Amino acid sequence: MAPVIPGFDYRRVPVADGVSLNAAVAGSGSPVVLLHGFPQTHLMWRHVAADLAADHTVICPDLRGYGASDKPAAGDGPAADDTTYAKRTMAADVVALARALGHDRFALAGHDRGALVAFRAGLDHPAAITHLACLDVLPTLDMWDVMRGTTAAVGFHLFLMAQPPGLPERMIAACPDDFFGHFLDLWAGDRGAIPAEVRTAYLDACRAAVPSIVADYRASAGVDVDHDRADRAAGRRLTMPVTVLQQDWGAALGYDAAALWRAWAADLEHSTVGYGHFMAEEAPAEVAKALRELLAR
Repeated sequence: MAPVIPGFDYRRVPVADGVSLNAAVAGSGSPVVLLHGFPQTHLMWRHVAADLAADHTVICPDLRGYGASDKPAAGDGPAADDTTYAKRTMAADVVALARALGHDRFALAGHDRGALVAFRAGLDHPAAITHLACLDVLPTLDMWDVMRGTTAAVGFHLFLMAQPPGLPERMIAACPDDFFGHFLDLWAGDRGAIPAEVRTAYLDACRAAVPSIVADYRASAGVDVDHDRADRAAGRRLTMPVTVLQQDWGAALGYDAAALWRAWAADLEHSTVGYGHFMAEEAPAEVAKALRELLAR
């Protein structure tokens, strides 16, 4: 049996036609939704969620295509035409989830892939999102702009999963534990922050979700770029208070992460942190503190 967040109730909540999300819910008070990254599930928030649940209603879903949530089949056409795993679609899932649980307005925090969904939710649903936090990611359009030259090798998986349907899925399915485990090891500043039973749960979940995980990444090389580019051309920006916690990628890849984020967010607190990518597990007290400071803005 997969681990759970102690003290949280688990629910399956319909959010779209034929799609329900698995969500862990606890606490009372103003609502906060926490979105996980790759290659993880909602369990990555277990420490931060328990902290925030002392005085907030905390909702931790598995994203569409991940964990115990539904995994609709994506199309086999061009990535620019398939919206099954567009961040716009996944953001609409999150807003529908919160509303189904009784919350028309809520704070939203995301890590990695979940941060891209949170970013899109902030742009598409500004009336619903009171506060926004994005952990260790760049907006999709900016990410592709800075990934160039030999330094882009660190993001090889982005290019692999951007390929047309078929080859990426077969390659990853041939050795899924090696593929997903590579990132759990490479990106961790403290491997001990992900205990064996949680790591096993992550690998089990990813092994069962190869097509949908690839489809999520493929969308970020297609339809998600189109949506970001259209918003940039229209001058759309995030209107709520925004906090970004980020490793110092800019030093290695040659860009100013804070400046890139500032172009999207008028009310921005950007912090460069010294812990690893899996910061909600490696430094949960610091992450919870940053989220509480965001909620006080």
